[in-house]
Amino acid sequence: MTQNKKIRILLADDHSVVRQGFRMLLAAQPDMDVVGEAQNGREAVDLAQSLQPDIVVMDVSMPELNGIEATRRIGDAAPRARVLALSMHRDSVYVREILRAGARGYLLKDAQENDLLNAVRAVSKGEGYLSPSVSDAVLNDYRKHVTDPIDLLTSREREVLQMIAEGQTNKEIAGTLNLSVYTVEAHRGRIMEKLNLHSTGELVRFAVRNGLID
Repeated sequence: MTQNKKIRILLADDHSVVRQGFRMLLAAQPDMDVVGEAQNGREAVDLAQSLQPDIVVMDVSMPELNGIEATRRIGDAAPRARVLALSMHRDSVYVREILRAGARGYLLKDAQENDLLNAVRAVSKGEGYLSPSVSDAVLNDYRKHVTDPIDLLTSREREVLQMIAEGQTNKEIAGTLNLSVYTVEAHRGRIMEKLNLHSTGELVRFAVRNGLID
């Protein structure tokens, strides 16, 4: 990056204190510019589309639309934006799913400040970045390319699945997504049929196993 060409960064995290800390650190760098902040995945997608940042620093676990699904959608909404995932989770499922969704890096939230700066700069150059404390086994797991049942679901179905798993009713989901209750019920039925699940409890367990909710 030249002095005149700063790395334009969008921060997406549902904790305002976390965003404020990252903003102060990143904005203090001469080659970085924080152009926006999002507090959930849906807002992150909208801002990525309107701001077209170079980097989206994306929290993996956020309400309504998590960072994994938001990363998938940003691939269409802002193709030039590169996602750096940020998470407290060391579990391989979170790393695997967000890398499969298109993220270029994965950084743990307890990493050193320099790790964040190095990760942003690396990803902005098109390089990958994994937090040093994330094991090689996680990367090997990601590279296996095993067919995943969640790939059977459409983007909308994954969104509905997360909201069901968070305990929202069909009526609440319909209101949030501007759909009819009948349409939400149809989505629920297709999700259960595709995943061969037979109860809300099974849906919740599937969502947890696949990193859709904590």
